[in-house]
Amino acid sequence: MYANKLPKLNFIGNKENLAKLICDSIPQDARIFFDAFSGGSSVSFEAKKRGYKVIANDIMKINYLISKALIENTTERLDENDLNILFSGKKRKGYMYKNYKNILFFPEECEELDQYRDNVNKLKNRYKKSLALVLIRRAMVRKMPYSRFNIPWNKIIQLRNEEYSYEKYGRKRAYHNKSIKKHILDNLHEYNSSIFDNKRKNKALNANIFNAVKKVKADVIYLDPPYNGTMNNYFSFYGPLDELIDSKKHKPFKDNFIDRKKSLYLFNKLFSSLSNYKYWMLSYNNSSYPTREDLINLLREYSKSIKLIEVNHVYKLTGKENKQNNREFLLIIENRLFKQEKLKRKKQIRKFQEENYMQENSLFS
Repeated sequence: MYANKLPKLNFIGNKENLAKLICDSIPQDARIFFDAFSGGSSVSFEAKKRGYKVIANDIMKINYLISKALIENTTERLDENDLNILFSGKKRKGYMYKNYKNILFFPEECEELDQYRDNVNKLKNRYKKSLALVLIRRAMVRKMPYSRFNIPWNKIIQLRNEEYSYEKYGRKRAYHNKSIKKHILDNLHEYNSSIFDNKRKNKALNANIFNAVKKVKADVIYLDPPYNGTMNNYFSFYGPLDELIDSKKHKPFKDNFIDRKKSLYLFNKLFSSLSNYKYWMLSYNNSSYPTREDLINLLREYSKSIKLIEVNHVYKLTGKENKQNNREFLLIIENRLFKQEKLKRKKQIRKFQEENYMQENSLFS
């Protein structure tokens, strides 16, 4: 029995609790939905459930694999034979052992990760491989205090001590000390059950935002960039996940929207690149920079039709004060340049056809 329910991801900034509101706000005449900063794919997943053709993009490889496994994939699940392959062989001293033993994980845990990462390559297709890596990701996140990978090792040891955790927080958090294999098996059914076919050719992309917007054709683009001024350094939070996939060190991303000095420039650069999308949707919050007013002033250069939806929203992974005061807002923009861009494309196609016609006729004159 398949539930078509988004599995648990523990992704900082995930819009799981807002996905229904966001998708309720998609303009009625839209058919193709482009989630340009897909992250944990919660909005893409909700849009897929509603029957849209979904294109999900993220610059992080692990997030791309989440959308590959849950959005683009329609039928492939991990079965008993796949698990036998994944868990086969012996632990080995590979990339994670050499780079992250006694830094993020205990040595035997790194060896287990290296064993499974090698075995993923033996699975028979890209969707099974993606799903296996996403399950390994889930296991790694569950073992990590605060669900992120920038915690000092001495703090990790302290927080993984179940007696200390009970004394400090009133619960032992025993899941930190389950094996990688146990976490994979515990989450397998939930992830397998989330895979379904909405009868659309959905697509996952792994591209810089400014490259992605040039390639993708869609009716509506949804923008959920990192929020400047909040917990937004996804490279430090999740970088080791991408390193596990590629077995090499990665450099911080360019155009990451978290540099306060560049953020207004990047937003303006992004908006000026979206003339081929009829509708834009932008998520942001009241604690971030640029401010809501800054963004609306920028957007007025491109549209007179700007709708604002604002809602209280609690992020589980923020401080107590921020939890109570945080407000999330969604801007829905109808692009006034879209008709001009559409007309321009029609003229270009007509000109191309006429030139071809003249060239073909000249061959027989």
